[in-house]
Amino acid sequence: MRADQVIIEPILSEKSNLAREAECKKYTFRVNPMANKFEIMKACKDLFGVKCISCNVMNVKGKPKYSRGKGGAIKGYTASWKKAIVTLEKGESIAAIEG
Repeated sequence: MRADQVIIEPILSEKSNLAREAECKKYTFRVNPMANKFEIMKACKDLFGVKCISCNVMNVKGKPKYSRGKGGAIKGYTASWKKAIVTLEKGESIAAIEG
């Protein structure tokens, strides 16, 4: 799997911004569901040129979603996805996400 296929997009939320601004830089990404920790760390190194210390991976379950239409209420779920939190070495940062 190529590096650009592993990392789909960065997650820019209030919680991830606080983790990114802390002393040990932690970046949060939406990743390919088939990727593992080692592939994610290698993709960060290839795409952004940074050294990763660790990577935490979790599967995010889809949330229930309701919509009302002509035929009545339709119950469904949003898609499940995979999230990775990558910790960088001290002094490293990803310029593409920072600014």
